[in-house]
Amino acid sequence: MSKASSQHSPRHAQVRRRWKMAITAVIVAMIVALGLLVRAWHAPPPPPVVNHSYAEALEQAHDGKPGAARVLYQQFSRTDLSDIRRAGLLVELANYPSAQALKILDVELKNHVPLVQQAAIDTVTAIVPEAQRSVLVGPLLDDPDQGVRFSAVRALLGLSPDDVGLYYGALQTAAEDYESTLVSQPPSGQSQLQLARLFINRGDTHKAAEALDLALKLEPNNIQVGVAQVQLLDQQGESDRSRQALAVWQEKHPRSSLLQHALGQWLLRHHQHEYALLALAKAVELEPENTAYRLDLAVALHDLQQLEPAQRQLEDILQRQPANRSARTLLIRYWKETGQLQKVQVLLAELEQLNPDDPALQQGL
Repeated sequence: MSKASSQHSPRHAQVRRRWKMAITAVIVAMIVALGLLVRAWHAPPPPPVVNHSYAEALEQAHDGKPGAARVLYQQFSRTDLSDIRRAGLLVELANYPSAQALKILDVELKNHVPLVQQAAIDTVTAIVPEAQRSVLVGPLLDDPDQGVRFSAVRALLGLSPDDVGLYYGALQTAAEDYESTLVSQPPSGQSQLQLARLFINRGDTHKAAEALDLALKLEPNNIQVGVAQVQLLDQQGESDRSRQALAVWQEKHPRSSLLQHALGQWLLRHHQHEYALLALAKAVELEPENTAYRLDLAVALHDLQQLEPAQRQLEDILQRQPANRSARTLLIRYWKETGQLQKVQVLLAELEQLNPDDPALQQGL
């Protein structure tokens, strides 16, 4: 048999076909694998594992239940939350500060949704010390959205130039823009009140007084404006006129908790602490759910060495709002001062259950 005929035998051809099929199969498998790999590179990452629903996390955080910080932080990893829900979570975040909370705030400040950004600014104002606030909020002074820029101005207004730091020039520019916008709008009580605050911040008390006068012409019963006017007169050293103006407002609105609180603050500034307590207590009586008023009353009581009543006010806040961090940390400090260490340990244990990364625990409160 010739060499040529052996090369073209049926068996040899069958072997060649098998090799071709095997090589083709390998090539096809490689192409499929490569395609899957490319798809994996471009595919979005798998959604994070979230063990609680939005409603459960919000309730746990609002009610100050154990593990609240963890489930609250976890919600921010979700990509399916509406803007209003994300803003609602940011409101609760104010009671759960930590390094993780600051990272969340840094992300949400860059969210590009004004509602979320403004909620994040408010939370920064609540939990970040003034000296560190401009680092987070300062970049938003150049934000494309006007409302976000003006929220950033309000958050940084009143800080010292040292605290504002590198953003001092941007703050001045944004504040001027805010002022021009308010001036160009049809005047209202609220717009004139905001203008007055801008004027006060730059030391122009005359223009501030004019803005408040116009606000009261437009809205004669705007108690917020009335309180601002009382405070401005007091700041200018006209304490008698300030007190008289406050008395006139109280006569017109005897059931206003805001005016009672303003009276208490006025009396504290003028070192009439015993009378101030009466006014602050009246404000709490008129608006029992206002924890800010109750907190101020507790501090005033403590400053007058009325320690047990001060502690009771803080306990009342925690009964109403178990997540209220300000009341909890203040009560821990007051109980330490009076040597009630067992109660201190209970509150510290509860705080650790809420948020084990709370700075108060890290600093050994």
